[in-house]
Amino acid sequence: MGHSRWNLQPPVPDKLLVNNTCGFSPLIVQLLYNRGLTEPSQLEAFIAADKRMMADPFLLPGMDRVVARIYQSLLTGENIAVYGDFDADGITATAVLVQGLTILGGKVVPYIPDRLTEGHGLRTAALEKLYHRGISLVITVDCGVTAVSQVEQAKSLGLDIIITDHHIPLSEIPPALAVVDPKLPDSAYPFSELAGVGVAFKLIQALFQGIGKEQQLDGWLDLVALGTVADMMPLLGENRYLVKQGLGLINNTPRLGVRELMAQAGLKIGSLDSGRVSWVIAPRLNAAGRLDHAMAGYELLMAESPSEAQRLAVWLEQKNAERQKLTADALAKAREQVLAKGISPLLMAGDRGYPGGIVGLVAGRLSEEFYRPAIVVKIGEKVSSGSCRSIPEFNITLALNQCSDLLSQFGGHSQAAGFTLPTENLIHLEQRMSRLAAIQLEGLDLRPRIDIDAEVSLADIGGDTFRTTQQLAPFGYGNPAPTFLSRGVEVVDCLTMGGTGEHLRLKLKQGGVVWGGVAFRLGGYLAEVSSPLDIVCNLEIDHWGDEARLRLNILDFAPTG
Repeated sequence: MGHSRWNLQPPVPDKLLVNNTCGFSPLIVQLLYNRGLTEPSQLEAFIAADKRMMADPFLLPGMDRVVARIYQSLLTGENIAVYGDFDADGITATAVLVQGLTILGGKVVPYIPDRLTEGHGLRTAALEKLYHRGISLVITVDCGVTAVSQVEQAKSLGLDIIITDHHIPLSEIPPALAVVDPKLPDSAYPFSELAGVGVAFKLIQALFQGIGKEQQLDGWLDLVALGTVADMMPLLGENRYLVKQGLGLINNTPRLGVRELMAQAGLKIGSLDSGRVSWVIAPRLNAAGRLDHAMAGYELLMAESPSEAQRLAVWLEQKNAERQKLTADALAKAREQVLAKGISPLLMAGDRGYPGGIVGLVAGRLSEEFYRPAIVVKIGEKVSSGSCRSIPEFNITLALNQCSDLLSQFGGHSQAAGFTLPTENLIHLEQRMSRLAAIQLEGLDLRPRIDIDAEVSLADIGGDTFRTTQQLAPFGYGNPAPTFLSRGVEVVDCLTMGGTGEHLRLKLKQGGVVWGGVAFRLGGYLAEVSSPLDIVCNLEIDHWGDEARLRLNILDFAPTG
């Protein structure tokens, strides 16, 4: 058996096929049904992915108060700071809000904390600094919903704080002027999975609607798409519309900074999809904040001259190469630590030498390889900071909440979070988190699960199947590329590829139809390749030189029967 659990989705109910008035093929109806769409009207809306997916920004909690307060500051010429975060979601959100408020005549400055010296989220020292610079209104993006004490201290200074965020709130909400977050318990907003940049965009939408400037909003959808994909938000509901439109904008008329970033990475204009945002663009935007200051990424997005855009894109390209090397070194060390302890339900590694900006990446790689929640800590003299990545079966932020007495600060999502704590508490945190993981994961089959959309023959997925399924793009988290199972496939040829032989290249045949396929990272299973095989795969285009050929991307395989 390969190394994943195969979960073949149940067939679509007959009534949905019968009521399919839009004329979609049975395969498309099945794919949409697998993505949670059970009404005929939903199928059509999903494929159209048009403005109907946009909800009224005033349904977000606190939006009325926020808009009134911002209009007041615009009238009085007050100094406003937009306080962001140092990841791609945070810098795109900062750029959207700064540009939007500037167009309205606002006097706005951006503030992005330094990951290495200040850490994530609202910081009292930073708020004091802004206050002494003459700022009287601070609007957060992509952070702040857990910053109760920081907001209290800011209020005592006389600062007004507006929080816009998309992270999970704690039981106590900060006493800000207003908190705009679709995840607040009293939110009436129909879609809770906006990215930080999505919430910032809704704020600009609310401000622009009131004065008839809605037609300008589309100009920021490129930034919304970048931040939403980079932050791994589900590409369903409103996010589907925002990302689809935003990718279209980048592929037609990319802003200077994005154009230069693509040129540095060797991407052609017009070729950007959500996968390339995840694997190529987002790591470069994030590289600044991981190793240096994230302002460079923000300035690239705001660049108005080609020479400045090029200078910043070249610098980010270098930082990204540096980041890759540091990640590989730290991962090798963390892997050793984890294996030395033995694979337990929760993996934890820590070292004084781990660069703080990459511990999240290392935790992600460990979690992916061993399919366990993973915590990687940069150990400091008195204070340590950690990053967590998890699996769907274990909500890491909920678990940290149960250890909050040991932590100075924490926050995040169900599968990705971060924290700081006194170094002396590390051993207690490891014991308690390990216990929680052992209890919750007991008896579970801890292997990644592949959800399979449909069982097909290799002949079924030829023709225009690929073109038809592209109607469901953009693919990504929450809306994965369609995945198929084919049983009893004959293996004509199989070779390893890649320097270390970590990938496989196969030639497969079934019922007179021959397909080429690649199995990335499955080189270690070469001994299990026999004929016939059952394979789980996606369809993808292989760009080789000037040629583009359709091939199978094999996710897993097992001997037939």
